[in-house]
Amino acid sequence: MDNRSLILSRALDLWSERGYDAVGVQEIVESAGITKPTLYHYFGSKRGLLDALIDERSAGLRNALGKAAEYRGDLVVTLEAVVRAYFDFARSNGPYYRMQLAFWFAPEHSDGHQAILARNAGQHQALELLFEAAANDHGNMRGRHRAYAATFLGMINTYIGLHLNGFASLDDQLVYQAVHQFMHGIYS
Repeated sequence: MDNRSLILSRALDLWSERGYDAVGVQEIVESAGITKPTLYHYFGSKRGLLDALIDERSAGLRNALGKAAEYRGDLVVTLEAVVRAYFDFARSNGPYYRMQLAFWFAPEHSDGHQAILARNAGQHQALELLFEAAANDHGNMRGRHRAYAATFLGMINTYIGLHLNGFASLDDQLVYQAVHQFMHGIYS
């Protein structure tokens, strides 16, 4: 593993375990077995390291979500594809997903929250566009795309959080259950 990849890996491990603010540059470089000038050479600063980590690690989810969220006339099939994209990504990138969830709920002006803000806004936008497109076939959805996107993503993130803490398995049954609950409510 080259120095750049090693630094990214060690930073992810530390930040996913303890949070961005609790880990200093010195701890990252000691964990990676490199010097501060090496970290600064690659990333410029701790925040530069954070931005690079998020850019690289979020690309897979962004690409998978872009494909999965394309509405093609069947809302249930599309929502199942979206849930699978998130679940697949979370299973393969557990520490990153935990970190990005923590950053999303961090204080508004914190570096972690600011760094993840644009990536999460992109996820919301993809889901909003999905629900706007589906409203053409489901008129009762018109004008509710933001609420649906937030609710759907919140549900997905809750199931992923349960998985990350050992309380759920991100399998096909949970994909079906999540979409069914979302589409039909808790009484169905």
